[in-house]
Amino acid sequence: MIDINTLGYRYSKKTQIFSDLNVTFSPGNIYGLLGKNGAGKSTLIKNMTGMLFPTEGSCEVFGATPKKRDVHFLKDLFFVPEEYYLPNVTIQELVKIYKNFYPHFDCNQFDTYTKEFKIDPRTKTSQLSLGQKKKILLGFALSANTKVLIMDEPTNGLDIPSKITFRNMIKDSFKKDRIVIITSHQVRDLDELINAIIIMDQGQILLDHDKEHIAHRLHFELSDTPENESQVIYQEKVSTGFASIKENTANTTGYVDIELLFNAVLADHSNITAVLNHPSG
Repeated sequence: MIDINTLGYRYSKKTQIFSDLNVTFSPGNIYGLLGKNGAGKSTLIKNMTGMLFPTEGSCEVFGATPKKRDVHFLKDLFFVPEEYYLPNVTIQELVKIYKNFYPHFDCNQFDTYTKEFKIDPRTKTSQLSLGQKKKILLGFALSANTKVLIMDEPTNGLDIPSKITFRNMIKDSFKKDRIVIITSHQVRDLDELINAIIIMDQGQILLDHDKEHIAHRLHFELSDTPENESQVIYQEKVSTGFASIKENTANTTGYVDIELLFNAVLADHSNITAVLNHPSG
């Protein structure tokens, strides 16, 4: 479990990214951490990985304090940054050098991924395209089988078939004792993958719920004409008509349009959270 309590971080006296931030990430979930540029997503995950240190409050990852950078903490965490560097060696050499940092690294699993991505493991990283490098990094990250996997914009640089392969890889390798956190601006890439949604804006958590709960409380609808405003929580015009969010009054759960939900929360989160946070029954 990742416990973040009254967390604050500032780059300088004048630049406060967030303060009094409280959020929990539990095992068995794939989280979509969403927000605009400057919302605080990258700063938050860097505090979780020990790359930045909190200026107030605390952050614990399975009982460890990230800023201490203990070996027991690092061996069970893998972070895929948006910008990264791969040394100029063959993929085989890369695995040989770095796999021992991760006790649960599975070489057979990694070999399967390179085959799925159609990349020869004898190839040097300098000969790979940007998209191929991203595939190798993602394959290594999944094969490390750490308790915590954090990925910042993992689908950037991937073509459409590779995005589908990536989503399948995540689903196939996921286990209930692990936490996966994915940040992305390409919200639709996460539709079929995540089971919990956290939306940030201006250093605050505006929404934190699992998709099943959202699907039970909210109804997402597409229509040719605008809906009656008295029944609609949020509505916007799209290329195929009008997309709207209403309170779900039926005893059923349906599809969650993450992009529409994201837009609604940023426009005015109070009405959405009022419905989601209302006691059941």
